[in-house]
Parts: sequence; structure tokens; C-alpha cells
Amino acid sequence: MRRVRSRLLVPAAIVAAIALPTLLASPASAATTGLWAGWSTTGTNSFTVQVANTPAISATVTTDSRQGQIGVISGASTWLGAGTPVGAKYGSSQGKPYLNLRPKADSPSAPSTTTYSFAAPTPTSGWTFVLGDIDADAVQVRAIGPDGALLTAAQLGYRGGFNYCAPGVAGKPSCTGSATDIPSWDPATLTLTGNAAATDTNGSAGWFEPNAPISALTFLFRQRSGLPVYQTWFASLARDITGTVTATTGSAAGATLTLRDADGAVVATTTSAADGSYSFAGVQASAGYTVTFAPPAGSIADGARTKPADLSAADAVVDFATHVIVPVAVGGTVRDTDGAPVPNATVQLAPGLTTTTGPDGGYLFDTAAVGTYQVQVVGVPAGYTVLGGPVAVTVPPGSETPIGGVDFTLRASPDLTGTVADAGGGVAGVVVTATSAGGSVSAVTEADGSYRLPGLAAGGYTVTVAAPPGYSVSGPASRAETVATADVTGVDFALTRSGAVEGTVASPAGPVAGAEVIVQGMSGTIALTTGADGTYATGGLAAGVYTITVTPPAGYVDAGASQRTVTITAAGESVTGQDFALAAAATPPPPPAPPASGGGPSGTGASTVPTGELADTGSDAAPAAAAGLLAIAGGAALTIAGRARRMRSSTPMR
Repeated sequence: MRRVRSRLLVPAAIVAAIALPTLLASPASAATTGLWAGWSTTGTNSFTVQVANTPAISATVTTDSRQGQIGVISGASTWLGAGTPVGAKYGSSQGKPYLNLRPKADSPSAPSTTTYSFAAPTPTSGWTFVLGDIDADAVQVRAIGPDGALLTAAQLGYRGGFNYCAPGVAGKPSCTGSATDIPSWDPATLTLTGNAAATDTNGSAGWFEPNAPISALTFLFRQRSGLPVYQTWFASLARDITGTVTATTGSAAGATLTLRDADGAVVATTTSAADGSYSFAGVQASAGYTVTFAPPAGSIADGARTKPADLSAADAVVDFATHVIVPVAVGGTVRDTDGAPVPNATVQLAPGLTTTTGPDGGYLFDTAAVGTYQVQVVGVPAGYTVLGGPVAVTVPPGSETPIGGVDFTLRASPDLTGTVADAGGGVAGVVVTATSAGGSVSAVTEADGSYRLPGLAAGGYTVTVAAPPGYSVSGPASRAETVATADVTGVDFALTRSGAVEGTVASPAGPVAGAEVIVQGMSGTIALTTGADGTYATGGLAAGVYTITVTPPAGYVDAGASQRTVTITAAGESVTGQDFALAAAATPPPPPAPPASGGGPSGTGASTVPTGELADTGSDAAPAAAAGLLAIAGGAALTIAGRARRMRSSTPMR
């Protein structure tokens, strides 16, 4: 059944492992502070990130990046200085960690897929992400909102490119870059691309400030040349909420104030002081917050009990007023069939006299005059229906006794739930859509692969899963389901992750460029050509068995097996080290010189060279052949070692 959404709490063990961000003064205003995200490594290619503290903006991170110089980097030698556009707003990131990742394989056809699954949808302002070291590579940004829709370029909020190593940038690290070396942003493909020459440089970065909520954020990072890496930073802003409770009668002290985010989840609570003042400090700077006022015992609110608080541009001030209850009071609680309170239901005491239930489902009228009333629920949140009708209440003459327990029950429409998983477990950030005659509704899977489509009307639905980049659907992509009065559970889907293969073709003299490599299997036939460094790679391979065949270019012959077989499972492995050895083709001996004329019998011109079998000189060819094979193997090893040195030389600044 439908529930008021509560923010998913990060497990205590993970919270303890996260290096929480440190507040940094920002030049935006004296009351605004900037925070750079804290990161934690939770396993191979898995991380957590905490972007803000109050309320917590946190995400689990999964990636299929290849290994080597990846992970959480300290920020001690590479950072975004205060003189960069993002640093001017959020402060310097010096000493604050960031995440380093690579492609799935070093080929344009094998991008890595990195997904951030947020515990709750992100706010609509006051936070940023930065993608750095975008030069010999490109990254596509794909964000999904809580409704399952892809964010547009305008909603992603690209703010521009900059170079954090450029001369003149205040507070920059000790790196060398150019102010003209910045990435280009294509809003049509949502892709950030490095310099036109695809040259490995320093400091090229772009930053974003999304203005729509995000449930899942995915980066598809693609190699254009060389052995690239990219960097990711997150940051947020924080501001304060203050206010005063004013009592016309009774006391303003001891009122309870509750701060909730845009999803209705409780962020913090506090109590008004003796003078009625209260505050919530260091709240992430966005719109959509509400403050709910619970008066001291014996008092009632004057006006609305819940008011908005907007921190998107400045601090917020939210005041309340209260007075002692004037008899006779009438009140009760609105709950669902499971006993959970239902906030924001509208209750009517008499025509024109209504109030709204608070987060605890409670409501209260005071100053009810003598008479009989038909108390009823006249407005319910989406996904609920009222069970039962009005409740008659009579206020007798001369009574000052409160009338309580005037309660109501609502029935939540059923939920449809399930899980999307691959061979490794749940897959985050996948869109699942339920379509009926009345339209469509979508949900996004959580970090554990679960999803929930709440409050569905009765009827037939087609439930469909959309495979995200790097995956394909295993089995049916759609299911027919019927919703009646009970929840529908177990509507599950399976995905498989695509794999990649890569290797090197070399001879004793070094890498061999221009060799043809054919990869053939479940994904068809893929033709590749080795580059100047002798490497080849391809991605997007469906699960199955693949045969890899090398054809030497002119001037070379095979010096070992020319064919290999590899298996890609549903886990989508990146199979590396699929190397081949070649040797220089032997140079044929020159043809024999033509015989001198007149050397044969008179008048015939026949040759006098004997035509019988050549005599064996007694030489043994086996040692020479073995030495040649050893030389070829040694050349391949030197090539692979050279590639490893090149990978190490591309180690990013820390």
C-alpha cells in the first residue's frame, strides 16, 4: 500500500566509513557555506558519496571501469581552486577527495558505465557535479528523474567549461594547462568532449548545476585516444532557517518545529525557546522544504500549521502564531487501513470551516459553538479513498470539554513492486513503466534494484523494463499484470551486462600496427585494426562464446596461435590480455643467375647445371627455430611491459 515516502537512511556502518564533508566558507554570502562531498570505497568498483549532510544527499556508486589508477583520490595535489567558476561559488576543493575512473576498455566502442543511485531524489538547486580531465575522451551524461523520465539538457544545467590548471587561476594546483583547453558540450547528445585533437592535456573540466530532481545519474565515459582517466567531484551549499513563535495567549516556549524536505521526509526537529525563537542551521540550499508547527499543550495554531521554506537563493524566515484553545475543541486523526497516519487530508467541521491533517495525521478545531456538526474528510492525497461517511458530533450547551477521537480511515490504492537484477545482483537506475488505459506511470530502481509503483488504480497493466546503456534484457521485457485491491509483488526482470575484449599484437621488434583482428560470436562479426601501439579493443558484447582471429599485415607472419576463444558471461566481463605474436616474414632468396650461353651440347643450349637433389650440408635447423620463437616471445613481453609503463605514466595527479 502507498506510504508517505521517508528518506532512505544510509546504514550506520557505511556512514561511519564516509569521510563527511567539511564546511568551507563561500563568497556567496556570509550565511552561505559550501561543502565538498565525502567518498568511501565499499568494494571493487563500488563506492558511496555524500554530497550534503542536512538533509543527507547520498548515493551508491557502481561502475564497470577498467582497473589501474582508479578510485578515491585525496585531493592533496589535484583540486579545483577558488579562482575557477565552481570554486568561486562552492569554495576551493583542495584536500577534498574526488573519484578517478577509466573506460571499460581503451577503445571508443567500450565505454565505462558509472551509475549514482541516490537514496532520495536530489534537490532542484544548491548542488553541483564537476567532470575533470576531459581531453582525449568524451563523457555522456544521463540523468533519470523520479518519474522515470530522462532529464533534458536544460534540466542538467551545464554551466560551462574551464581549465583548473590554466595560468592566472587563483589557488590552482601546480599543474600546467591552457585557458583555451576546455571541453565542448553538445546539448543534443548530452556529451562533454575533450579537445579536437584528442590530445592528453591537463585541467580541462566542465560543471553542472541540475535544476530538476534526479534519482539516478549515469556517466558513459569513452576513450578517444591513449589511456584516459576522468575525475568527478560533487559539492553543495547550505543556508539557515530561522523563525519566531508568537503567542497571543499562553506561552510561545516549548512548541515543536519539524523540518521536512520536498519528499515529506523529516530532516530535523527543534523546540522554540522561551522567547519563541528557533532555528535550523546548515540546511542544504534548495526550495521545497516545509516547517510544521506543533503548539505547546493546551494551545492551537493561528493559521497554517505547515509553511514553506525556500533556501534556493537566501536564508529563510518562517514564523508562527498560537493561542490557548478556546472551548469547545473538536479533533481526531486520519489513518490508512494499516494504521499509518495520513498527512495533508482536508477535514471539514462545517461548510467553510476546514483544516488539514499534520504529519501525525491529527487535526483540531477550536471555538466550536453549541450545536451538531457533520465532520467529514473532504479532500485526500493522491492514491487514497475515504472509507465511511461523515461523523456526527454534538457540542452541548455549557460544556468546555474537548471532543476528541473523531477519526477517519482512508484506503491506499495498491502498489506494484518488483526487482531488476543481473548476474551480480540488483541494478540501480533502471526505468520500469506500467501502462494502462488511463496512461503510464514510471519508477526508477533503487540501489538494490527494487522499484515501487505506488497507488495504482484497479485495472490491467503492461509493465515494461528499459535496459540502460551497457545492458540488455534477458527474458521478457514486458509483463501483463492485473491490479485489484491488494498490492502486486514480484514483478521482476533480468538484465545481462555487455562485455569487452582487448589485447595487443606484437613482434620481436615491437607493436604491430595495421593487423586485422576479427571478433566473432553472439554479437555478430566485428572487424578491428590494431593501432600504432599494437592494441585492439571492442565492447558491447552480449553474453556468449567469441572467437578472436588475427590476420598479419604485409611483411609479417603468425608466430604462434592466430586464433583464441573467450567467454563473456551475463556479468559482462572485460577480458584483457588477448595478445598475439607475429614475426617478420622471411625474405625469399634471389632467383639463380641464368646459365652462360653455349655451355650445353652443341646446338641445344641445354644447361649443364645438375638437376638432382641438393646435398645435405649437415646443419641442424632446430636450434635456430627455437631461438627465433624465444625472440618473438621476448618481443611480445617487451611490448606488454611497455604498455604497462605507458599506463603508469598516465597516472593522474593526486
